[in-house]
Amino acid sequence: MKFFLDTADIAEIRELAATGLVDGITTNPSLVAKSGRKFVDAVREICSVVPGPVSAEVTAMDHPTMLAEGRKLAAIAPNVVVKTPLTMDGLKTCKALRADGIRVNVTLCFSPAQAILAAKAGASFVSPFVGRLDDVGDDGMGLIGDIVQIYEAYPEFETEVLVASVRHPMHVVAAGKLGADIVTLPPGVFRQLYSHPLTDKGLAAFLADWAKTGQSIL
Repeated sequence: MKFFLDTADIAEIRELAATGLVDGITTNPSLVAKSGRKFVDAVREICSVVPGPVSAEVTAMDHPTMLAEGRKLAAIAPNVVVKTPLTMDGLKTCKALRADGIRVNVTLCFSPAQAILAAKAGASFVSPFVGRLDDVGDDGMGLIGDIVQIYEAYPEFETEVLVASVRHPMHVVAAGKLGADIVTLPPGVFRQLYSHPLTDKGLAAFLADWAKTGQSIL
């Protein structure tokens, strides 16, 4: 399973990318707005820090403008992946960008039917939003299971399942059990993955015992 960070905060990206565990980045207009940065500048800097895929989202709603925006975003850096919404114009734009050799992340997926359309449009990634489905009483991880099952039935589908709107570590574990390709995590959830009180307790005991020996490895 690959881990992407869902943020446009360059300080967070630099810190967590230094672990060697970050495979890519997803951004959206809301995250860039929070960063206070100019959109193109933020994407360019992120691409220079993380060599993996960096998703940058179009803001237009009509196909011609989406296509123009997507081509402009793709020109920022070789690792840019253009995000388009799961609308008819977004899918049409995905198909056109893929014909240009540009990778596309089709976002805001909330049903298996939508995921099928994204794969048929040639999306490199589809982003189902599990947390938002859970928020309205639906089964977010059930959607992931359905998409994985459908994609496995059609080898010609090369779209990777990118689990988005992740709220807690158990979303990550459940996505792994279902065979999702990628999870994209807010930095806070990424940090929660390695945090456990028993790890902290055990480490404190080991260090206390080691201190009693008066020894030093170096």
